[in-house]
Amino acid sequence: MLEELEIRSLGPIRHAVVNPARGMTAITGETGAGKSMLLNALRLISGGAVPARTVSEGGREAWAQGVFDIAPGGTVDAIARDAGAELGDDGLFLSRTLPAQGRSRAVLNGRSVPRAVLRDLTDELIAIHGQADQLRMASPARQREFLDSYADDAAELDDYRAAWKRLNDCDAKLRAIVEQESETTQRADYLRESIDRIDRTAPHDGEDAELKAMRDRIENSAAIMQGVGGALAALDPGQMGVDSETGGAMAMIEQAVHSLQSIGMKGTYAETAERLSSVETELSDIVFTLGGLLEHEDGEGDLDQINGRIHELDELARRWGPTLADVIAWREKAGYELEDLDASPERVAKLTRERDEAHASAREAAERLGERRRDAAAELADHVTKELESLAMAGARLDIEVDRRDGLDAHGGDDIRFMFTAFPGAPSLPMGKSASGGELSRLMLALELSAAQKGFSSVSGQDMTFVFDEVDAGVGGRTAAELGRRLARLAENAQVIVVTHLAQVAAWADAQFVVSKRADESDADAVRTTVDEVRGEAREREIARMLDGGETDTSLTHARELLDACHS
Repeated sequence: MLEELEIRSLGPIRHAVVNPARGMTAITGETGAGKSMLLNALRLISGGAVPARTVSEGGREAWAQGVFDIAPGGTVDAIARDAGAELGDDGLFLSRTLPAQGRSRAVLNGRSVPRAVLRDLTDELIAIHGQADQLRMASPARQREFLDSYADDAAELDDYRAAWKRLNDCDAKLRAIVEQESETTQRADYLRESIDRIDRTAPHDGEDAELKAMRDRIENSAAIMQGVGGALAALDPGQMGVDSETGGAMAMIEQAVHSLQSIGMKGTYAETAERLSSVETELSDIVFTLGGLLEHEDGEGDLDQINGRIHELDELARRWGPTLADVIAWREKAGYELEDLDASPERVAKLTRERDEAHASAREAAERLGERRRDAAAELADHVTKELESLAMAGARLDIEVDRRDGLDAHGGDDIRFMFTAFPGAPSLPMGKSASGGELSRLMLALELSAAQKGFSSVSGQDMTFVFDEVDAGVGGRTAAELGRRLARLAENAQVIVVTHLAQVAAWADAQFVVSKRADESDADAVRTTVDEVRGEAREREIARMLDGGETDTSLTHARELLDACHS
């Protein structure tokens, strides 16, 4: 929601600050006073094109700033963060400087940003409906989004999008096979040959380390046999079939144990005997272990065969490694990829069947979505047409065409067009090409009122600000009062700013600002434009002026009655 609009050196306005009401705000003033400059200020902070000639005469640059109250965590917050700005407690500050010569400068919360960032932000915050502004609803995409919101067809849309994604996935796989057959075939051949090479070798994790350890033992088997045999001969010559006078270390320790035990006394002698007995037990285990090593370290094994296997494993690791575990993992992944790349006729036929099934599902989902849209289109068109009649546009009509087409896209299988007939006998033309500025503004008001009835707005932003210019063109009497009533009704759920010359419209506003020209106190020959909020008696006088151009007792009485009637 727009909390404050400040302007400097824009057209005839040297400086002005406008604090719109949360509901409806009316901008009034005599013709030529400069009301359009407020709209130019909004266009300026919206990143729109504003000619440099709008800079005040003699001024170096024009400047405008909008302060918005924004709840954190929404789309606006995300856009601001992407632009490098943080939303503070004071809200969102959008400003733009337009020099008399040179390029404009856009600022978001004190940080310079591209002009496009202002456009992205204000697309979520402000909707300006006037002849000089591009009509949001003129684009087919906006019309489709509006109709979908009105139809409340989120479930049908989700179903269709899921079916559309499946269809696209099938199409992508078929294209990969058919359109890139050569490249796919080469890749498949490479994968197939690589998998075959790995499968022929059939490695298992850690096999290379096992073989290299085996090779080391074989190459050193003579030294191993000699070392182990010598150790056994020293410890227990009988293990090696050798006669020894001493019987080896085992026999000598055993003899020592018996000698100490023969003393038959406890204390140091017995303890020493126990310690020697422990050594004897440990040596017995060592002799057993060495005997086992001697049995297995016989040097048997074909070194050439082992070296050949190690070489094969090293080649696999070099190409798909660096370890055998990596090779095995690559082979598994390659197998899955090969299945997807298999360009065999059976594979193509299978994918074609899957694609046909996906297309049929998407078409069915599109039909359900289209049916929901057509029902909503009839209801919306009827509602808008009735609103137009109450806005002094009897005979004007909105028709919404929802036509099936052969092809599908990401949004369904319908061509959606909002067609507007401005008066009886006029041609039905696409919205935006068939109405004057005032008619377009009233058409948008009718659409916004229809949207509000359904609990949404024509744009996705939160706390939207709708700006209407020329909405009262050609309107008067009872219709003017009804127009004001409808603007006030829209303001119950959104912020509304209306530039108007009708008292019956302005009287409905929660706040009213008057744009007026007056003599410049510092320069008798100059005229300056001011923007002032009017309340109480000042507002009654402005409403009276709007009623009959003066401030007679009759017009003042009528003004008070009108204000009381609108706010009772």
